Amino acid sequence: MDFNKLANQYKDELFNEILPFWLEHSQDKKYGGYFTCLDREGNIFDTDKFIWLQAREVWMFAMLYNKVERRKEWLDCAVQGGEFLKKYGHDGKCKWYFSLNREGAPLVEPYNIFSYIFAAMAFGQLNLATGNQEYADIARNTFDIILSRIESPKGKWDKSYPGTRSLKTFALPMIMCNLALEIQHLLDENFLKETMRTCVHEVMDVFYRPELGGLIVENVTLDGQLSDTFEGRLINPGHAIEAMWFVMDLAVRLNRPELSKKATEITLTMLNYGWDKEYGGIYYYMDRLGYPLQQLEWDQKLWWVHIETLISLLKGYRLTGSNECFTWFEKVHEYTWNRFKDPLHPEWFGYLNRRGEVLLQLKGGKWKGCFHVPRGLYQCWKTLEKLSEK
Repeated sequence: MDFNKLANQYKDELFNEILPFWLEHSQDKKYGGYFTCLDREGNIFDTDKFIWLQAREVWMFAMLYNKVERRKEWLDCAVQGGEFLKKYGHDGKCKWYFSLNREGAPLVEPYNIFSYIFAAMAFGQLNLATGNQEYADIARNTFDIILSRIESPKGKWDKSYPGTRSLKTFALPMIMCNLALEIQHLLDENFLKETMRTCVHEVMDVFYRPELGGLIVENVTLDGQLSDTFEGRLINPGHAIEAMWFVMDLAVRLNRPELSKKATEITLTMLNYGWDKEYGGIYYYMDRLGYPLQQLEWDQKLWWVHIETLISLLKGYRLTGSNECFTWFEKVHEYTWNRFKDPLHPEWFGYLNRRGEVLLQLKGGKWKGCFHVPRGLYQCWKTLEKLSEK
């Protein structure tokens, strides 16, 4: 396998197709921030602004400015989005709304902790890019609020009745694994390492279930037990696989090669479990007991699931030398590039039906923005570069 050729394929797609699409079509030059509801050709079909997607785009361009090349257009894009978020995205006390209208007026209350998480990531990277202390303060203050809400992520907006079926969800410790590394320059080293160890414990000792053949579940009871309910039986293969490359990055940071090995094994287990044997691609949701799901989109094939899988497979291969990882990488790479990449226009499709046919021709919306495709291309490019250097 020509790692250098593969690396250039991912890099070229990132630089020549994906980033120009978002720079050209998403920036709101009148009010600031970004449009994310973009059709196949990049035309705007809705102007509402979703905080977590706004923050993800700020993070994306600031990160590339910090780690790849100090391009003025990337920094300008990140700063204008950051300034819009600073002014309109929260209530003045770093309580981040879920969505705004085009002009910046709040539409949905700050119930969603992921608005906070991506805001912290965005302003952490903006601080690195600009040296602006105000950005660092926003990131750190937001992180402190996140920590205070770990036990009750939705706070007063939680719809569940207290005490009857309280569950904790995998999404929070999973994303915290990534957040800890993203803002490590703002955290005390001892506190950072303790946070990383806590996140690893939650992911690998609580939600990872050896008694289920090594699967990761989406929800457990507060005391860490399995729940035989819709939520308790839920498996999201892409979520689990994405978390494994976060864990691999933490394993490198903590110098724990055995953790990289375990994360690689889980990646392969989840992929073998989640792969559609009839049509190819990875299921969105599954039920661990094989019962019907409440999510009607359970059998769709989503862009982020496959892109995150490519990252985990490449990192697992680089860190452990697992041939099974690379065999799977080739298979997922072929599926992803043949089906999600639009042959006529830049950016990738996000939603396929079970058979792998395009279900929605949008390039961005309420849930898809400037994040998984460019981040995935970046991560795969850099990992393939390291493999080619070997």
